[in-house]
Amino acid sequence: MLVADRNILGIGTERLDAAGAGATAREIAQQPAVWPEIEALVTHQRSALDAFLGPLLARPDLRIVLTGAGTSAFIGECLAPALLGGGWRADAVPTTDLVSGPRQFLQPKVPTLLVSFGRSGNSPESVAAVDLADGVVDEIYHLVITCNADGALCRMAQGRANAYAILLPDATHDRGFAMTTSFTSMLLAAAGAFGVLAPGATAGPSAAAAQVLASMLPLLDGLVAQNFSRVVYLGSNALRGLAREASLKLLELTDGQVVALFDSPLGFRHGPKTIVNADTLVVVLLSNDPRARRYDLDLLRELRNDGRAGRVLALSGRDEPALGDACITLDGVGQAPDLALALPYIVFCQAFALLQSLALGLRPDTPSVSGTVNRVVQGVTIYPLAEDSDVSRG
Repeated sequence: MLVADRNILGIGTERLDAAGAGATAREIAQQPAVWPEIEALVTHQRSALDAFLGPLLARPDLRIVLTGAGTSAFIGECLAPALLGGGWRADAVPTTDLVSGPRQFLQPKVPTLLVSFGRSGNSPESVAAVDLADGVVDEIYHLVITCNADGALCRMAQGRANAYAILLPDATHDRGFAMTTSFTSMLLAAAGAFGVLAPGATAGPSAAAAQVLASMLPLLDGLVAQNFSRVVYLGSNALRGLAREASLKLLELTDGQVVALFDSPLGFRHGPKTIVNADTLVVVLLSNDPRARRYDLDLLRELRNDGRAGRVLALSGRDEPALGDACITLDGVGQAPDLALALPYIVFCQAFALLQSLALGLRPDTPSVSGTVNRVVQGVTIYPLAEDSDVSRG
């Protein structure tokens, strides 16, 4: 799906194309229209998904390992709290950890469902993680969620009784360097597959994300104009994983020229808060969970009272009149679970990263000036599991 509008975030698409930002801009802008398609796809596959997942999720001894590399790993960090809250044992473990320490992160005698997220499905660690899990865990099952029909992960799942693949529409297979539509779509597909978001859950987030794209350009332009050298994203529980993704998006699209950090509001006081100075923007991703929100608001008020940050903002699903213009309220998501709230929140963060990249004179579709950072990771040597004992003896 391509966005037909000739302007995205107030910039003409021809100008975006000329600036090397056309793919990324369209992929950010198309998300509110794509999400209902993802929900419909999962609904269409409901019977097959239940046949595969149902017997596994009914087992009290099952361990769910959510894995991927980079942005794909952060999907697991967002999803794990909801799965744990649903009564399952779930761990978010990046493929980059599984590959370097399979015996530390995989338990041979514990039945395991490995949930692999991959935009291309071709990153060396993602492919290796599947092979290692097959070799280490006695009873292993695979759920693959990917955007690429031709990727190695998707092909791996074909014809295997212990594997199921959810292949997302081609529009989710981002052509730009940074993962945008692919991130939100894989997150949404997984949430739907496990039933941790109710049917129809995309309506509010889609409208809120459209609101971001349509009406928040003056705010975003103002933030970019302040030329912050440091940006901190803070979120609790599922939104901590989202804060991590938001910080990576800004780091990637600015080619490291803007220092980006993430943490939880409670964790931020324990040392990381020292990064705050007059050149720092702090964005608090306010939770809709009543308990977490109280801690979020405490930290937000503390930062404002400190008076050290260049600017402190909160993204919120409901009004906080006491915060005034420091609180950016998104309509229609006041009762949404945090996993759904994450969708419009990240669109705001993606849009800011895109505009900041353009302001720095970069080309967001290919932001790495040196060319040393690639859309699909290269240069990774995968060492066979059998060699581990040889290395230890040597």
